[in-house]
Amino acid sequence: MEMMLAILGIITLIAVSHVLNRIVPFIPVPIIQIVLGILLAFLPTEMHIPLDPELFMVLFIAPLLFNDGKVTPRDELWKLRAPILLLAVGLVFVTVLIGGYTINAWIPTIPLAAAFGLAAILSPTDAVAVSSISARVHLPKQIHRLLEGEALMNDASGLVAFKFAIAATVTGAFSIWKASFSFVIIAVGGLLFGAFLGLVIIWIRALLRRFGMEDVTVHMMLVIVTPFLIYILAEELGLSGILAAVAGGVIHAVERDKIRHEEVELRVVSDSTWSVILFVLNGFVFVLLGLQIPDVMTAIFQDQAHNNVQVVGYVFLLYILLIVIRCIWVYLSNVFSRGQNNDQERTSWLSILLLSVSGVRGTLTLAGAFSIPLFLDNGQIFPERDLIIFLAAGVILLSLITASIVLPLLTSNAEQQLEEAGSDPSKEALKKSIKAAIAAAQHARTDENDHAAAAVISAYNQKLASLKYAYGPAENQMQMREDELELRRLAIEAERKHLNKLVEEGEVKPEESKRIQTFLSGVELVLTNRWRMFWMLLKGLLRKLAGTANPDKKFRDHALTPEERLRFRQIRIRTSEAAIEALKQSIMDDNKASAYKVIAGYNRRLAELRRQQSVDEGNEQFEEQKKELQLACIQAERNQLQCLYEQSELSRKQLNKLQMMVSYREADIIEENAEEA
Repeated sequence: MEMMLAILGIITLIAVSHVLNRIVPFIPVPIIQIVLGILLAFLPTEMHIPLDPELFMVLFIAPLLFNDGKVTPRDELWKLRAPILLLAVGLVFVTVLIGGYTINAWIPTIPLAAAFGLAAILSPTDAVAVSSISARVHLPKQIHRLLEGEALMNDASGLVAFKFAIAATVTGAFSIWKASFSFVIIAVGGLLFGAFLGLVIIWIRALLRRFGMEDVTVHMMLVIVTPFLIYILAEELGLSGILAAVAGGVIHAVERDKIRHEEVELRVVSDSTWSVILFVLNGFVFVLLGLQIPDVMTAIFQDQAHNNVQVVGYVFLLYILLIVIRCIWVYLSNVFSRGQNNDQERTSWLSILLLSVSGVRGTLTLAGAFSIPLFLDNGQIFPERDLIIFLAAGVILLSLITASIVLPLLTSNAEQQLEEAGSDPSKEALKKSIKAAIAAAQHARTDENDHAAAAVISAYNQKLASLKYAYGPAENQMQMREDELELRRLAIEAERKHLNKLVEEGEVKPEESKRIQTFLSGVELVLTNRWRMFWMLLKGLLRKLAGTANPDKKFRDHALTPEERLRFRQIRIRTSEAAIEALKQSIMDDNKASAYKVIAGYNRRLAELRRQQSVDEGNEQFEEQKKELQLACIQAERNQLQCLYEQSELSRKQLNKLQMMVSYREADIIEENAEEA
């Protein structure tokens, strides 16, 4: 029962972390999740989840790397194969060699073999951490792919080096030739076995289809167990389960590219299912890391044999050492590559620094440190085991915090130069979001809502066709968006004032006013910024707790009669006309374009309201179906934009701009369907 409560608590924290990230977007989700994990560990509930390295690798690392192998572009990785291998193999062994001798010189109580083990487990970057951090900044595309490829491949070299270093510490024996041969067998064998088993599983699924088993649930279950099965079998054979999982993901990506039309439903279900799985697994990884940190810190800080200031200083020195080695290696690799290929451009120091700082460590490093045995073969306690775990955890935290602070500073100037050069990817992202909305409408299309779906799809196709004319570069785009937002708020306020005037004059009943006021508040909430939205929602929650919220709920929940619906539209026409008058009076030279755009929107709404006055009851179902499809499309647009942002194809600034455009459309839908609110 305690474990069940712990799991539910962690899942809740994962959801809370993403809510907090929306409020404070400058703090990456991994940092928030680690902090929440630390706070959870300090609660009086005495919640403690031991980190079992083997179980951790199977449950978390295997499916996450399988998915990374499935979604990472193969052609781009192949073009970068040389620098990826230099980072994933060459840099790891250089880090182990230099880092091992340096750690032993700094901390003589850590034997040389154990120092090599610490350097080995610190050498590989963590794929999960790299993806989480790089998704929050707009890294150059080539650097982003290079980091992805390195993180996918360097786990094997780092873990093999760690395995032999720890074995040498425990047994006192080591053979460089045996270690080198084992590395080749483990790495290459893992890749080949993962690819082979991936093909076998794909063949089994194809065989099931030939026998008529098209059940999406069965096929989805096979896809879900695939990474676990590949990892476990590879490890049982003494091969790299990590590389096997990556290879299996790549093979499944090839199958995905060849997917037939009749399997589209499986693809949709697979994407939805994996998005939930990855959301939870990524969060678990960092919350678990946070849960381990207090115990790790306590073990060292309460040990009289260690000077607290000194061990913290070792963490900073170790991290600086890793950054320096990485910088020098990347620079020398580029010099070597240019010597082999004269056409290759010289890598700038900014790119070298980006590659170095982006190489963050994650829970894979901590899991490896926890796998260090407690005793040597001669029965003695493993030397400085707690200190090694503390140093590993400290470097993980420092690398995450440094990347979170430094990367936005390093990439902000490059992002600004990109936009000034006219290479803003927002237009292409907007096209993709509209296409995602069309796909969502098509997926939800049935015989019952066919006409409504056709209307929604047609409207989006018109947006797509006119996009190249309606969306163009402008120096004052940001100011225009701010003007439009302010004018929309002004129009809503004008509607409220006119509505209150109609109530005072007795032309509108108070209960009619309450319904319209409720829907106007909903529109305003959609158009507001995240901080204001947070406070509005918080005030609503406080009113609800105080028993004062939703005083008109019984009115809002009751369905409108045809007469009430007609009356509602008549009032909306009058408030919209008042809003247009207020907008006309607010027109100035510097906001003229934005004002005309908002007025045009109100004019379209007036035309729709007047048209709806003549709509008969038979078309009410059509309007309701249309509304549901429109809102589903809005959510599809938001999901697509968020996905592009997480893939580093959009910056935070560009994401906010496009999300606001989607919010405008959502506000229009709410206003068009106000009587249904």
